[in-house]
Amino acid sequence: MLADDPDMGRPSGLPGILTVTVDGDMFEDCPDLSVGYLREPDRVEIRFLRAATAGDPSDLPAVDGSAEPSTDIHERERGRSAGPRTAAVTVREVADAWQRIVTWLRSNAPDSYAALRTGADSAAVAALEASLGIPIPVELRTLWMLTAGDDGAEGRGCLPGNMALMNLDAVADRYRLKTAAQAHQDTLHADRPAEEQITRWTATRIPVVALGPADSTAGLYLDAATGYLGSWSRSNEPQGDELDTLVTYLEETADMLEAPALATRDKPGLIDGTLVWLSGIDPAQESRWQPVTG
Repeated sequence: MLADDPDMGRPSGLPGILTVTVDGDMFEDCPDLSVGYLREPDRVEIRFLRAATAGDPSDLPAVDGSAEPSTDIHERERGRSAGPRTAAVTVREVADAWQRIVTWLRSNAPDSYAALRTGADSAAVAALEASLGIPIPVELRTLWMLTAGDDGAEGRGCLPGNMALMNLDAVADRYRLKTAAQAHQDTLHADRPAEEQITRWTATRIPVVALGPADSTAGLYLDAATGYLGSWSRSNEPQGDELDTLVTYLEETADMLEAPALATRDKPGLIDGTLVWLSGIDPAQESRWQPVTG
């Protein structure tokens, strides 16, 4: 809709940023959303997403989803660069997948559910974006505004392998460390031919998931340039090809929780009120682990 009518918004109070509201009925258990965007002669760029409040202008046009965007898989993979239509699809997909995960945790693993942080506000995400110095993709922005990290239950995160969504401070710290390490590497090898230089980290990679709530020695990053996830570690081992987007990663996690018999990457189970994935189980607690059967 923004592509067809980029001037539909109203001034947001931020320089150059217009805003529209999105009807929360488009998503399950979702409030109305306020979407801020930058309008330029040749493009429209989504800049923030937050829950609409009573202080938002009451005459903003509401986006009701009647103009359904394309869900072609190749267009989805192009992500942010494909424009506001694809951004709207991505927002919905992330919100839907995360809601499925949260709903399952609330019903089956209350301790893991309680460990999830509330969503970040737009100012916190904007501050992180300024700190990183690169645009945060809309799918990651959406996820962080739904939950700003996982503090873990019994030392375990709720994602496959008992990995944990990193909080915003941890993201900034790890990004600085990885970027500084690569800069040091570049300085040491500055006089070498290009083919002999080693690149283990690029500025477009944003750490997203850590090995555990208190273990940031390894994890997953989202490459803002490609939209794909990849693996990172403190020791810089060779990376495998994840070739997942954040959307497909969250959707597969939800699928494994809801239909564990069909899960291939990992198997969910419970120890009391905590979600424990089979690949991350402590052998000493294996007798207490109860597989999820459906």
